[in-house]
Amino acid sequence: MHRQAIQVNDRRNVYNSQNMDFFFNLVSEHGLWAVFAGVFIEQVGAPIPALPFLLVAGMDAIDNSLYGVMALVVASVASMLADLLWFLAGRRHGRRMLSLLCKIAISPDSCVRQSELSFAKHGVATLVISKFVPGISTLAPPMAGAMGMSTTSFVIFNLAGSVLWAGCGLMLGILFHEQIQNVLIYLDNLGGSALVVIGALLGLYIGFRVWRRLRLSRLKSRLSLVQPAELAQMLENNTPMFLLDVRQGGAEGGLVDRIQGARNIDLGLLAKHASLPEWKDETDVIVYCACPNDASAVKAAYVLRRRGIKARVLNGGMDGWIQSGFALEHIKAERL
Repeated sequence: MHRQAIQVNDRRNVYNSQNMDFFFNLVSEHGLWAVFAGVFIEQVGAPIPALPFLLVAGMDAIDNSLYGVMALVVASVASMLADLLWFLAGRRHGRRMLSLLCKIAISPDSCVRQSELSFAKHGVATLVISKFVPGISTLAPPMAGAMGMSTTSFVIFNLAGSVLWAGCGLMLGILFHEQIQNVLIYLDNLGGSALVVIGALLGLYIGFRVWRRLRLSRLKSRLSLVQPAELAQMLENNTPMFLLDVRQGGAEGGLVDRIQGARNIDLGLLAKHASLPEWKDETDVIVYCACPNDASAVKAAYVLRRRGIKARVLNGGMDGWIQSGFALEHIKAERL
């Protein structure tokens, strides 16, 4: 009993410390509203982590189990509402919404490709685990909408994932409350230096993401690009070429269509092939994908260049092809 009283006092001391006042007063004074706001803001895409709100709520749940249950419900509902907005946006705007999310998040352009592969392999179960997988969490709801998932299925599986994710955050606060208190006390002792360090780390992280995006843009600018209309003319004229589709999954992974005559190969496997079927040095090689900034196609083109093969990139990839009004063909179960 005495030990529990000491732990409660320790938490109060952390809450009342000068440098932690803003955050902990926000959680302690506004309680469940703060948890709701923190989770909702993160899930709509803002770079504000919800985990600290869940951890503190979990710490408070040690003394009030009912509060813990209510925090779980509130966090799950907040997450569900934010995800539902993205789901409806994805249903209405399709892949354009996915591209927008990748750009806003300054995330790797392979995030769409990873999400597609996850849905192809796991289906609706992806919604249950998506919040634990970086790069898929933000994109899973709009991708589910873009793929035509029913609202009922989305609500059921996404709510299950939200409850699981929020429950894990609260449980971490309960199980590791002493360690969390020690970390918070240490940060408080650092005073203003803690904010400087955290700000510097955040700046480095964002800077690294921006650098990767700019680097990809520079790499793409050095490659020869093929416009959709040009490729369509080449196909109509039966121009000799080798058309590579580097989307993950293929027919076995759930992809159902492609540009006429394309051959699918996963980007990760491309470098392992010593030769490709029907390959000729003089053949025009064109690579395409279905991700923002043609990221996977650009990477594939440079893999081929390192092997002495000059490859061009279809500008806009699958999205550009479809938006230009050109048709697709059904994928047969064949792989390179």
